[in-house]
Amino acid sequence: MRSYSYSGKDNFCLIHVSLIPVLGVVGEQKTKPTQHSVRELRALGLTPHLLACRSAQPLLDNTKMKLSQFCHVEAANILNIHDVPNIWHIPLLLRNQNAHHSILKQLNLLSIATPPDLEAWTRRAETFDNLTDSVRIAMVGKYVGLTDSYLSVVKALLHACIACSLKPSIDWIAASDLEDDTAQSAPEAYAAAWKSLRNAECVLVPGGFGDRGVSGMILAAKYARESNVPYLGICLGMQISVIEYARSVLGLEKANSNEFDDETPDPVVIFMPEGSRTHMGSTMRLGSRRTLFQTPDCVTSKLYCNPYYVDERHRHRYEVNPDVIGVLEEAGLKFVGKDETGKRMEVLELPSHPFYVGVQFHPEFKSRPGKPSALFLGLILAARGKLEAYLTRHQNGS
Repeated sequence: MRSYSYSGKDNFCLIHVSLIPVLGVVGEQKTKPTQHSVRELRALGLTPHLLACRSAQPLLDNTKMKLSQFCHVEAANILNIHDVPNIWHIPLLLRNQNAHHSILKQLNLLSIATPPDLEAWTRRAETFDNLTDSVRIAMVGKYVGLTDSYLSVVKALLHACIACSLKPSIDWIAASDLEDDTAQSAPEAYAAAWKSLRNAECVLVPGGFGDRGVSGMILAAKYARESNVPYLGICLGMQISVIEYARSVLGLEKANSNEFDDETPDPVVIFMPEGSRTHMGSTMRLGSRRTLFQTPDCVTSKLYCNPYYVDERHRHRYEVNPDVIGVLEEAGLKFVGKDETGKRMEVLELPSHPFYVGVQFHPEFKSRPGKPSALFLGLILAARGKLEAYLTRHQNGS
């Protein structure tokens, strides 16, 4: 960081984020932690140009003056990021304190600066605050004990729900709690998991690795398929839906993924041919890859506004076995998105279902507050029975 500062003062702006705690019953805002951390930075040859102070309540004027005096930072460059109703208010908070002006001034860019246009962002933040109606989403995974494991998925659901003027109400369901073994060992957890699944308006099975909870995910996919509940399977969630369909519809009771059973006689999901089982590095298919739509009539293509292809990010080692595609499609499961070779399955749909979609890529990685992922949006719309009207409206260009 210090070496960057040698590029010239107009090319370097250091913003130091620090906590302003309140200690004791008096409720005094303490500046000592910030003073100490600034001193440590200076000892390393770094001088903050701006302070971004986190606090529960807005900074008092005397706290700000104290920070300015003892940290040698202009009072105008002391920004307060206090607690707000939702995180989308933070850019508005910074704008109201002219943070952009202070940063541009430090970088000598004021002459070309334009006022930030946050009108649409303001509407979203205020909409978020005033939402009352919620949609129940069953998230069936194996890492639900640590929900941050699915943070990107949660944020993508939030973006889609806000676009539909809904609050996401996520029921975290441990996939293993849906399994028959749990009915014997922990009947209360089993009953609670199935109750949550049956009360949900849509089901989402996210990515993951390893065989723990796979049987529960298969049961969740089967329930969603047979009960016409909107379903979105991401990466592993897509592979799960293929395994479930092969077992339940094709009658291949031992259909499985090589990830879970190397000896399965019916491997509907296989290790990537170009992958390596002996080298630890570079064994995954990572990053942005192209998916070509096979027909413009599929739901996924319509949600993406009928492009010829989409580029989405990937992270997987296993994929649907191309040798079983024909028999699966004859049985009603359609693979509507493939890679450029036509051999790697990227998107599956069940046309007879209100919304049953599986994708090998991770659409959550490109979701944004003002531009929700098309597939997450489709899931939420389908949960409320509004998908057909939305697609019709957008097909007509309105």
